[in-house]
Amino acid sequence: MRCTDRRKRFFFGSFLLIGMFLIAGCAKKESIIAIYEKSEYNRDLYRADLYAENLCVAVENIELPGYTTDQQLHAAGLFGVNQEQVLYAQNLHNKLYPASTTKVLTAYVALKYGNLSDIVTVSRRAVTFDVDASVCGLQENDQITMEALLYGLLLHSGNDNAIAIAEHISGSVEAFVELMNEEARKLGATNTHFTNPHGLHEADHYTTAYDLYLIFNECMKNETFLTMISQSSYAATVQNPTSGTRQLTWTPSHFYAQGLAIPPQNAVIVGGKTGTEDLAGSCLILLEKDLSGNPYISIVMGAPDKTVLYNDMTSLISAIPAS
Repeated sequence: MRCTDRRKRFFFGSFLLIGMFLIAGCAKKESIIAIYEKSEYNRDLYRADLYAENLCVAVENIELPGYTTDQQLHAAGLFGVNQEQVLYAQNLHNKLYPASTTKVLTAYVALKYGNLSDIVTVSRRAVTFDVDASVCGLQENDQITMEALLYGLLLHSGNDNAIAIAEHISGSVEAFVELMNEEARKLGATNTHFTNPHGLHEADHYTTAYDLYLIFNECMKNETFLTMISQSSYAATVQNPTSGTRQLTWTPSHFYAQGLAIPPQNAVIVGGKTGTEDLAGSCLILLEKDLSGNPYISIVMGAPDKTVLYNDMTSLISAIPAS
């Protein structure tokens, strides 16, 4: 479905509403408005149009020739960035647990409000995670640049990096999360509510595939973000007053970069963000470019395992029409 210009929608909606008033005569105002909202659009789904022009919008599921819908998935989508078109839509507006795809918004807020050259001191809270949590290997009192923290956040999905970033920018994790939710609303991601900057499960921590598209699409306007997600590795220098200087090397968490999944033949994977958690399932949002250089955003959420995740993602990207 094509994107629509917000001005056209505004004027069309205004004329339609006026017409309803004239036709309805003495009908109650509440009834007229209710009819209008029901027949024209669901305001939550279309609110992105009120914030920004040239965003892809799809209310219903959209099929894509060459790709078979996988009912095992919680949601999936394919967006042509230059075409401003939703090529595939499966449950785009269902509220879902995002796992570590949360960190796309964490990075967006950090790049908007942070300073890449800042030296961040890592707190005890930032390194207090379960042994099986995804971390970058930070230690309490480590000193590291904001830039390095962001590389570790986006490439290696460090939960420790997420907390260190949040505390440095906002003074506390709680204040940073408030800022995340505020920025999400500004982007039109009105079906998103986050309670932490890393994505570990909490009942009130959710988003939608469409909201993730909105956030990721905005991140793509930042060249630093694009540079970070496209790297094959990053070496960070860390200073610690007790243990001295050490170097940490981080690599991307998605299987295409690791050589564990065969990439599609019709596109180049630029980079993206993974997310894995028991209730969220296996999730992945990617930026890829077709052989003509046209960018696309692809999203798969809630796959039952990594095999299904990458099989579906490869099939979805492979169905991009030749340009």
